[in-house]
Amino acid sequence: MATTTPVGSPGPDTLDASHPVSRGPLDGLRVLDAGFVYAAPIAAMMLGDFGADVIKIEHPDGDPARAHGWQKDGHGLWWKVIARNKRTVTLNFSADEGRELLCALLREADVFIENFRPGVLEAWGLGPDVMHDINPRLIILRVTGFGQTGPYAKRRAFGTLIEAMSGFAHQTGQETGPPTLPPFGLADGVAGITGALAISLALYHRDARGGEGQVIDLSLLEPLLGILGPGPTVYDQLGEIPGRHGNRSPNNAPRNAYQCSDDRWVAISASATSIARRVLQLVGHPEIAEEAWFAHAGERAQRADLLDKLVGEWIAARPFETVVEAFTNAGAAIAPIYDVEQLVNDPHVRQRESVITCKDEDLGPLQMQNVFFRMSKTPGSVQHTGRRLGQDNDDVFAELGVDRITMDRLRQDGTM
Repeated sequence: MATTTPVGSPGPDTLDASHPVSRGPLDGLRVLDAGFVYAAPIAAMMLGDFGADVIKIEHPDGDPARAHGWQKDGHGLWWKVIARNKRTVTLNFSADEGRELLCALLREADVFIENFRPGVLEAWGLGPDVMHDINPRLIILRVTGFGQTGPYAKRRAFGTLIEAMSGFAHQTGQETGPPTLPPFGLADGVAGITGALAISLALYHRDARGGEGQVIDLSLLEPLLGILGPGPTVYDQLGEIPGRHGNRSPNNAPRNAYQCSDDRWVAISASATSIARRVLQLVGHPEIAEEAWFAHAGERAQRADLLDKLVGEWIAARPFETVVEAFTNAGAAIAPIYDVEQLVNDPHVRQRESVITCKDEDLGPLQMQNVFFRMSKTPGSVQHTGRRLGQDNDDVFAELGVDRITMDRLRQDGTM
C-alpha cells in the first residue's frame, strides 16, 4: 500500500509518536463507492480521508476518471487524488453473480454511493427498497445532474451543463463578454462536498438519534445554485437579474485584479470601509476616503472606474514584492494571483501542509491537496493514493468467502 509523507514531516519509515497516523473519526465505517468520474467519488474521498473504509466498486472496464485529463506513464493524475484512501474492486452489476456479490457487500456496509441515471439501479433489481430490505441501516447517496424527480430527472448531465444552467456562467466573465464556464469541475466539487455533509447528517440521525437508514437525493444543480448568492431573492424582491462584472463586485470597491510593473498580478478586496480607506491612503489619495459616499460600499461600487484607476496606477508603477509588502504593512487586504507552481511553493501553504507529498506505487513521490480541514482530536489523513483497477479484489471478496477459483472464473466471464 502506498504511504503518505506530509511536507516538512518525517517520512513513513521515521514516523514517531509525535507524528501519529490517525484513522480519523469515521474509523470502522464501511462505504461502498459505486460512483464514477467526479461528484460521487469526491464525497467518498472525503469520507475516506477521515477514516472510513471506502471500497471503490468499478465496472471491469474501469472508472472513466482513470483515463480523464492529465496522464503520466498511462496513469491518470486526477484519479490518484479522487481515488485516494479507497480499496478498489471490480464488479459488473448487470451480471447475476455481480449483483449477488454487491448484495453481500451491502449487508456489511454503512453507506452506498452511486450516480447512475434514475431508474438504472431499479432496472437491475437494485433499487433503494431492495437495498434496505438487505440492510435497513444503509445510507444511500444518489447523485445525479437534476435529482431523482422532475421533468429533467433522466437527462444526461455533466458539471458543465449545471454550471451553465445554475446561473454561474451567466454571472462570470467580462461585462461585455460571453458567459464563462470554469476550467475545472466546479459543480462536481461543490456537490461532492455537499454529499459528504449529507451522509454525515444521515449517520448522525441513524447512530446518535436512533434512526434508520435513508436515501439522499443530491443533484448537481441545487448545491451550486445555493452558493451563488441571493440571485433568486433579488429577482423576486427587486426584479433584477444579476449579470457579469468581470473581476469587479457590484457590491463594493475597490475589488479587482491589478497588474504590477513586473507583470505579476494581485487581487484586492475592500468590502469593509476600513480596509478601503487604508487602500486609498496607501495609494496616495486620502482625500477620496473622506468623501461622504466613500463610507457606503454600494456607492463605492458605483465609482469603481475612479477607484480602479487610482489603485491600478499605483500598483502598475511598482513591482510585485513591493506592492504586496506595502499592502500587508498597511493592513490592506491583498493576495497574489498564483499559478499552481507558485501555490505549492508558497511558505504558508508549505507550513500548513495544504499540499502533501505522497509515495505512489506507480509514480513515486506525488504531490496532491491535503484533507480539506483540520480537526484537533480526530484529524484526517491521506493513507494512500488511487490504486490500480481491481487491486483489492482478492482481499475484499475473500472477506465475503469467495474462493480463488471462483474469482478467477468471475474475472474470465467479465463479472469481476
